[in-house]
Amino acid sequence: MSASFATAKASAFTTGGTSLTTTRGKKSSTNNGRRIQKTITRSEAIAQQPKENQTMSAMSNTKSVAAIILGGGAGSRLYPLTKTRSKPAVPIGGAYRLIDVPMSNCINSGINKVYILTQFNSASLNRHLAKTYNFGNGIVNGGSGFVEVLAATQTPTSTEWFQGTADAVRQYSWLYTDVKNKDVEDIVILSGDHLYRMNYMDFVNHHRRTNADITIAVLPLDDKRASDFGLMKCDENLRIFEFSEKPKGDALKAMQVDTTLLGLSAAEAKQKPYIASMGIYVFKKSSLDEFLNKKYADNHDFGGEIIPFAARDGYNVQAYLFNDYWEDIGTIKSFFEANLNLAADEPDFEFYDADSPIYTSPRYLPPAKIQNCEVKNAIISHGCSLSDCKVNDAIIGIRSNIGKGANIDHAMIIGADLYESEEQRAALLGAGEIPIGIGEGSVIKNAIIDKNARVGKNCTITNVNNVDFDDNEAAHPNYFIRDGVVVVLQGATIPDGTTI
Repeated sequence: MSASFATAKASAFTTGGTSLTTTRGKKSSTNNGRRIQKTITRSEAIAQQPKENQTMSAMSNTKSVAAIILGGGAGSRLYPLTKTRSKPAVPIGGAYRLIDVPMSNCINSGINKVYILTQFNSASLNRHLAKTYNFGNGIVNGGSGFVEVLAATQTPTSTEWFQGTADAVRQYSWLYTDVKNKDVEDIVILSGDHLYRMNYMDFVNHHRRTNADITIAVLPLDDKRASDFGLMKCDENLRIFEFSEKPKGDALKAMQVDTTLLGLSAAEAKQKPYIASMGIYVFKKSSLDEFLNKKYADNHDFGGEIIPFAARDGYNVQAYLFNDYWEDIGTIKSFFEANLNLAADEPDFEFYDADSPIYTSPRYLPPAKIQNCEVKNAIISHGCSLSDCKVNDAIIGIRSNIGKGANIDHAMIIGADLYESEEQRAALLGAGEIPIGIGEGSVIKNAIIDKNARVGKNCTITNVNNVDFDDNEAAHPNYFIRDGVVVVLQGATIPDGTTI
């Protein structure tokens, strides 16, 4: 590991705040092995596990791997959380941002060459990345690692925005073929809005061991969720030969397979008869360049075009099983539920993992201050101040201020970018204005209060009319209702006594 890369790991930190809940760690399932230049069966792959103390070989050489994280589109399904920020910049877990997940997975996997492609509302994302991840570059810092943010831009050969996932990578394909990436053999393509913990080098090693042109991370699914994903069929060697993008009805049933070939037990395979793409890929660099700039130069999407076409045309497209927690944070509902689950008694995912921490910006805030409060199943982040209030089944983000008599239940308070001193808060209240945070006596339930919002005294934000969807911004510019969840906008002011 280079000196600069080690410094980068040390400069970030993982503390998500005070966790008032009982938690248990979980580790991702992995597939390991040594590299061979032929397709092998799953049973052969299992038999070829490397020894624990095996020295790093070319197969495990992280210097030959680069990662590209896709910043995503406009994020309309996560609106209004994406009104002023890109999807990867959306806060999660009280102290983190979504981009911290793939970035931390890269760091923990030893991958220190990272490109991040952005297009929409990227200012806060760029600021967070600059403050948090600096792997150093060149002779001075003694390392070759880097994190580079690449925004959609016009060039003499391209005047268009990114037209899709593949087109975004295509427009910057000259970078990964550049001389500074001459040692790179494989490229990991990642999404910036997923929640999971994964060792990417296990993924890459499987890709190399099977001599694949493309390897897709897959997970087994049941009937309930399968229609929301791209599904596939593969042979006993896990080579993919058929795709179907978000099939419904009979087309969905036709994609059922015996998932014991992935290594599942018969009982688990019966419950989860579908193989779904996670939208995470490894490409041979040479194959990626051929697909994007020659073979499929007119196609713009990886999942819907490039990868199915490559499998159809006889390229080696492999599946890699990831049978652990993974969530696509693509909608307000999934975002809300994934966050609140973090505070559960036995959460599906934890940021607390000493072996594979999730890093974020070092803010140097004081511990949370909690006075005379009733708190159950909650995460209280650093820099928070809570007094004589009730908090249950909730995420309380950094620098949050919760007033006396407030009741926060099944809700997410994202927090604040700055402190207001006691003198400033008193002056605002004296002038009839509202400080940042949740006012005294307010009830917040089934709601997300975005960053820097000001909620007055004795407010009730609970979706009292059980509305599923309301985006009438002209009627109420300070909040939306999506999937039955009230979302108070970033920087919004909710007057005293308001009921939503």
